[in-house]
Amino acid sequence: MFLYWQKKSNSERIEEDLARARAAILKAVQLHNFTSEKEEIFVPRGSIYRNAYAFYQSQTEMIKRFKVWTYREGELPLVHNGPLKDIYAIEGQFIDEMESKNNPFRARHPDEAHVFFLPFSVTGVIHYVYKPITSVKEYSRDRLQRLVMDYINTVASKYPYWNRSSGADHFMVSCHDWAPEVSDANPELLKHFIRVLRNANTSEGFRPKIDVSLPEIYVPFGKLGPPNLSQDPNNRPILAFFAGSAHGYIRKVLLDYWKDKDSEVQVHARLPKDVNYTKMMGQSKFCLCPSGFEVASPREVEAIYAGCIPVIISDNYTLPFSDVLNWSQFSVQIPVGKIPEIKTILQGIPNSKYLKMHTRVKRVRRHFELNRPAKPFDVIHMVIHSVWLRRLNFRLSP
Repeated sequence: MFLYWQKKSNSERIEEDLARARAAILKAVQLHNFTSEKEEIFVPRGSIYRNAYAFYQSQTEMIKRFKVWTYREGELPLVHNGPLKDIYAIEGQFIDEMESKNNPFRARHPDEAHVFFLPFSVTGVIHYVYKPITSVKEYSRDRLQRLVMDYINTVASKYPYWNRSSGADHFMVSCHDWAPEVSDANPELLKHFIRVLRNANTSEGFRPKIDVSLPEIYVPFGKLGPPNLSQDPNNRPILAFFAGSAHGYIRKVLLDYWKDKDSEVQVHARLPKDVNYTKMMGQSKFCLCPSGFEVASPREVEAIYAGCIPVIISDNYTLPFSDVLNWSQFSVQIPVGKIPEIKTILQGIPNSKYLKMHTRVKRVRRHFELNRPAKPFDVIHMVIHSVWLRRLNFRLSP
């Protein structure tokens, strides 16, 4: 048996490993049960998951098997580095986690890797290569695209892994608005490449079966998330809350109709200095999450942290982790055309249903929490799991 195993190629061994994972997940779905080699602290259950059995078994198989090779090519500050705070922090935090020697998914050698991570930071490129931007012409994505293509060409010429899969087992992670446009440089070369993107807009080329929607998390300096100012569900006097500038047409419609006009649907372009934004979320039953210039914003995660039910107002947005999370169970989605009906729609939700949704929001929070080092089922593990699912859906040719 050992000699037979040694005769197999690396890709054959990897595919057999993935086949065992697929079989275990399918068995869990069929039997409505799951298997684990250890006693678990947390087991996902309930309607917030599309299939809790499949999700749990998939996470178990991922932790047991999944290996990621992070390419070592490239130099700081554009590669192996990224922002660790503010609105783009999830990009740098993920790169830093993947680079950590204690990362359990870290492959010892690229031959044992199931996927390959390209650790360049789009946010870093914008910061170090583009700024200061002094003219409209300097907004051109050419420099960003050339850097990404140079990196891919370097690893593709040096190693066999990109070419054997046409990039289908390679991925990038970026929270920057410009990130989706890296593919415009060579759409044919990058058509199988997994892009983990905050700007998950299907009308702008986001592919839900290949790409991954990345949640945006505002990370204050020295912390891993906002303070917990959540109130009891029966102690939330505000029906709905939003505060933010008129970035994009959806917010403009929202502000034009609701700004400073209703004490129950509190919509503000700017809060007074003595009013705490996070505290307001914690006092609200529903938090309005309209798209800005791009489809995503940190508000979905801020709402979840505050125990406030997210109200998604967006077009063409693929919500984070929607492969496994059933957003309809813990959020409300309102079409842009029904912005004038926000109050009527939210008041029409029975209190019993609201209380159930609030409980689900509290339960789903663990999947959006940032931990360092990462922990099972937290946001970094959820991102890795999303990549793992896409690798399960792909097979290397013999």
